[in-house]
Amino acid sequence: MAKIIKPLTNTEVKQAKPKEKVYTLSDGGGLQLRIKPNGSKLWLLDYKRPYTKKRTCLSLGAYPALSIAEARKKRTEAKELLAKDIDPQEHRDEQSRISEKAHNNTLEYIAAQWLEVKKADISADHAADTWRSIELHIFPNLGKVPTHKITAIKAIDTLKPIAAKGSLETIKRLCQRLNEIMIYAVNAGIIESNPLTGISKAFQKPAKQHLPTL
Repeated sequence: MAKIIKPLTNTEVKQAKPKEKVYTLSDGGGLQLRIKPNGSKLWLLDYKRPYTKKRTCLSLGAYPALSIAEARKKRTEAKELLAKDIDPQEHRDEQSRISEKAHNNTLEYIAAQWLEVKKADISADHAADTWRSIELHIFPNLGKVPTHKITAIKAIDTLKPIAAKGSLETIKRLCQRLNEIMIYAVNAGIIESNPLTGISKAFQKPAKQHLPTL
C-alpha cells in the first residue's frame, strides 16, 4: 500500500530549521522542500523522465520568494506536461532558449539583416542613406528593443517629433522602411505579424510636388 503523504502547512514550511545535513520535507506528488545547513529553502519536483523513466529533480524556486501555493501550481503545470510525455526540464530549457533568442533579435539587429538583403536591389549610396535615416531617427528610441516588443504606439511616438518639425517626406520614408524591416522579420519567422502596417495613417501625407509647366 502506497504511503500517504500529508501536505505541508505554511507554518511547517516557515518554521523548518536548518540541520547539520541537507534534508527534505515532502508535500506529496513529488513536491519537496529542500532545507540546507545555511538555512536556504528550495522547492524541488521529483519525477520520472518520459521514455527513460529515470528519476530526476526539477528546481522550481526558492522559498519564501516562491510560496507553497505557487510551488504547488508549478507542480501541477509540470504534471500536465508529463501527462503529454513532455519533460518539464527540457520544456523549460527550450522556452528559455526561445525567449533569449527573441530578446536578442533587436530592431537594430534585424534591420541590419534586412538591409543586407535589400542591397542587392539598390545602389550603395541609397543603402547608406537608408541606414543613416533609421540610425538617426529610429535607433535612439527603438534600436535596442526586441522586435517582438515593437508596437505601433512605440513607433508612432518615435516619429511624432519628426512630424512636429513638418518633415512629412521623412516620415513617409521612415514608415516605409520600418514596415519593410518588420515584414522581413515576419518572413524570417522572427515575429508572427507586422504590427506597424497602418502607422503612416497617423501622420499627414506630404504635399505632392507638381512638375513646373514646360
